[in-house]
This record gives sequence, C-alpha cells and structure tokens, in this order.
Amino acid sequence: MEDLSNYRKSYEKSQLIETDIPEDPINLFHKWFYEVEDFGGVDEVNAMTVSTIGLDGFPKSRVVLLKKYNEEGFIFYTNYDSEKGKAITANPNVCLSFFWHSMERQVIIKGIAEKASTIISDNYFASRPDGSKLGAIVSNQSEVIESRAILENKLKELEHQFEGKQIDRPTNWGGFLIRPIQVEFWQGRPNRLHDRIRFTLQDDYFWKIERLAP
Repeated sequence: MEDLSNYRKSYEKSQLIETDIPEDPINLFHKWFYEVEDFGGVDEVNAMTVSTIGLDGFPKSRVVLLKKYNEEGFIFYTNYDSEKGKAITANPNVCLSFFWHSMERQVIIKGIAEKASTIISDNYFASRPDGSKLGAIVSNQSEVIESRAILENKLKELEHQFEGKQIDRPTNWGGFLIRPIQVEFWQGRPNRLHDRIRFTLQDDYFWKIERLAP
C-alpha cells in the first residue's frame, strides 16, 4: 500500500471575500480566468473536467477544452455520437470543474446542457486547422477500433480526397452549451479554512450568494 498521508501543502496565495465579488458568477469566473492566465504556471487555463451520468448509470469525468463562455453559459465541442455525447443527450445534467493549482483555485459548475446553435458550431469548425477538421471526420469517437493504423490510413485517404477543397462540419459533431444553475468558487486558504462561495440561480435571473464551510 502506498501511504500518501504526508502529502501536505499550505494554501496562502489569495482569498475570496464577499465584499470583493460581483453579483454574477460569470463575471467572477472571467476575473479568475485571466488572473490565472496572467499569473502563469498553467499550460491550458481553459482545460476543464466534464462529468456526466453514462448510459450505464455510472458517472464519468474527462478533461476537455472550454472554447467559449458568456452570460448564457459555457461551450465545448465534441462528437455527438461519442460516449459523452450520448450521455449528455440522455441526461443533460452535467458538472464542469476547473482546478488552477498555480493560484490554488477551483471552480465547480452545475448546469443543464443543450446543443449549441448550428451557426456557432459551423463557425468554430471553420476556424479549426484542416488536420483537426479531418480528425473529427475520421474518428468514430468512443467506438472500439482494431488498430491505430486504421485511423491513420483513413486520414491519409481524406487528406487526398479533400485536397484544395472546403471541409464542412459533420452533422454529428458540434458544441454543447452548459447553462449554469449553480457555480462554486473555491480558494485555498491556510489551515484548511478554505474560502467557498456558492452562487445558486433563483427564478432564472437572480443569483443567491452563500458562503460554505470548508
């Protein structure tokens, strides 16, 4: 057995006080996001964990990249026929989480997922490099395959097929918009007395703000 009980760290880089926070969690997320980016020490600030309830009844989490956010919510892109795509379609209640170790911060977002508009998905797909576009077409995400060579050969075929041509977005690939209903901000503090501030949506427009015990 590997004993990890002596792994300890004192969190002392910042604080989260009610008098310093906006009334809207999106504004606080925006502030934190760019503070983390400016501070450095995180390769992909937009990396987040998406947790879903699978068709088998089990929760599953995986890291994806946040590609857009605004007052409506948070958007990432995926294959709608993938394991997570099918899970979200069957149960749109999802959780997003960000852990920014460089500033000892965590954000946990509960929300309801829906497919992003066709225009949003088309525009993002058009902005991707051709290799990424073809990769989305080649991969039947989450399906069992016999070997990597199958993917690489299919990619070579498509590269030849689409040489000099426009590559359109496949209909089974696009964005999910997560509309938040609850957002918790966690700031590490000394002696494990961490700051936890929770925003909970009330009546679709008002955010209730509460402090939670660490």
